[in-house]
Amino acid sequence: MVKKRKELPKGHVTIKVGERGDVKERIQVPVMYLNHPLFGELLKKAEDEYGFSQKGAIIIPCPLKHFKYVQGLIHTQNSLHHHLPLCFRS
Repeated sequence: MVKKRKELPKGHVTIKVGERGDVKERIQVPVMYLNHPLFGELLKKAEDEYGFSQKGAIIIPCPLKHFKYVQGLIHTQNSLHHHLPLCFRS
């Protein structure tokens, strides 16, 4: 049986998360996360681990639980920024 991959939502990228030797989890994240400083730290860790010669999806070498925590922080910060203009309306 061949698994069908979910269609990638517009504005998202698929990455793989997991430590070396572990099965990697495929996760879809918004492209705008790539510019976030916390995500930048994860990308730096990937660069240190794999260099720039990595082929295919970006692999973030960290425990899935840690990645989900960072993802939650980024989501919360982005949600707050989107609602700030509403606070200043008269």
